[in-house]
Amino acid sequence: MKRIGLLGGSFNPAHGGHRAISLFAMAALGLDEVWWLVSPGNPLKPAAGMAPLGARLRSAQAQARRSRIRPTVIERDLGTRYTVDTLRALVRRYPDHRFIWLMGADNLAQFARWRNWRGLARTLPIAVIARPGYDAPARAGQAMGWLRRFVRRAGHADRWTDWSFPALVLLRFRPDPRSATAVRTAAPLWHIAHAGRQARDAVTHRALVVPRHHA
Repeated sequence: MKRIGLLGGSFNPAHGGHRAISLFAMAALGLDEVWWLVSPGNPLKPAAGMAPLGARLRSAQAQARRSRIRPTVIERDLGTRYTVDTLRALVRRYPDHRFIWLMGADNLAQFARWRNWRGLARTLPIAVIARPGYDAPARAGQAMGWLRRFVRRAGHADRWTDWSFPALVLLRFRPDPRSATAVRTAAPLWHIAHAGRQARDAVTHRALVVPRHHA
């Protein structure tokens, strides 16, 4: 049985902050691996400014080097668009794995906007990682009003495979100001360096070629 943390996002591009919180979660939760679910398209984010999927996967691979982080575009293969459907499909596909959903406090603050978010919480345990400026809105949000009764002690976070669902654990992490927005601001054409190159999915092992032209 592998203990897998799942971190979803656009990774547009991936950066050191993604790596830092993943390694922290790996240690705090006793994970064997963290899978980065590089989304083909986030329903809550505009398509404008989104780099090609292959370029985002390659950026994730660069950040994941020499670690037990596995970047994947498995959502494309599953044909799922919403996180709740992706997680249910992964549970069915990998019955010998145990998964926990990882997300930052910024996502918890808007969690109630996600498709069937209560169903997601009933599918997997959730670990929320603190992010500067978002902890207070997350705790005051609609989703936390419902999830509060299911909060588990952070000191017992490594026992998450024994929890019944819903289950939520809040993990404290040193402030990390890095963001994909800042990277894009500094280098808006970052994805051009990956054009024409191949990326291989770390979970499915399928190859993906980055297109040479992107609007």
